[in-house]
Amino acid sequence: MQRKQIAIVGTGLIGGSLALQLNEKGLAANIIGVDANKLHAEKALEMGLVDEVMELEDAIEKSEVIILAVPVDAVLKLLPGILDKVSDQVVIDLGSTKSLVIDLVKEHPKRGRYVSAHPMWGTEFSGPEAAVKGAFEQKAVILCNTSLSDNDALEWAQMMFEKIGMHQLLMNAEAHDLHAAYVSHISHITSFALANTVLEKEREEDAIFELASAGFESTVRLAKSNAAMWVPIFMQNRENVLDVLNEHISQLKKFKSCLEKENYEYMFELIGQANKIEKVLNPGQKIGLDSTGKLKI
Repeated sequence: MQRKQIAIVGTGLIGGSLALQLNEKGLAANIIGVDANKLHAEKALEMGLVDEVMELEDAIEKSEVIILAVPVDAVLKLLPGILDKVSDQVVIDLGSTKSLVIDLVKEHPKRGRYVSAHPMWGTEFSGPEAAVKGAFEQKAVILCNTSLSDNDALEWAQMMFEKIGMHQLLMNAEAHDLHAAYVSHISHITSFALANTVLEKEREEDAIFELASAGFESTVRLAKSNAAMWVPIFMQNRENVLDVLNEHISQLKKFKSCLEKENYEYMFELIGQANKIEKVLNPGQKIGLDSTGKLKI
């Protein structure tokens, strides 16, 4: 396997974590860091996440693979110009929304050099210091509209994701954005809203610090996520996020109604229904599989 000259545009959590695994798996001969935030670029270089730092135009010229690990609004701004300049380089974006960016470049003459991907991993932290070793192991990556990518570009991207330990799912962009709204984007809105609720109602910060349980902390963990990343995601996936948000509000109203009407029998039903998520998230643990993988009867 020939190691590649790889440029990572965006040296924060996702880009930095990917750089660690590209080096660990022997995929990179050299990693070039590109970042509009000069402090991030310098920190990534200092930490050894990248081997050198360049401006984007120089990095495109000197790279065989260009990976965009930037907020989705930045992907929209950067991708067309990058495709303008590439010859046979592979261009991969790792953004959390897909439809707008794929539509943006669908007629570009170099569209085939582009692979659209979304690794289903992240934390609430940002910047190069947030990079995590082994972050993508045993996680999913969604590859969108793969028929529009050149075979060699797609094959290299798939090999990269396989080498860093990810299992791959193929979807069209519209389906991806819909499912991402259900399982990712709503979680962040809910966390932001809950944090604001507690901050509004509980004015004593010491009480929040002292009394907050592990359950509360895990629920609002995502509220620490960067607005510069998440507002563009909500903007680009507005219709799907509104759909799932309306359903979430409807579910909250059911619990509110149970309390108002003292209908605790129905509340038991609602919680019992919610408990079924465990079977979805951990199917082997809850449906009674024996050691051979067969259903226990």
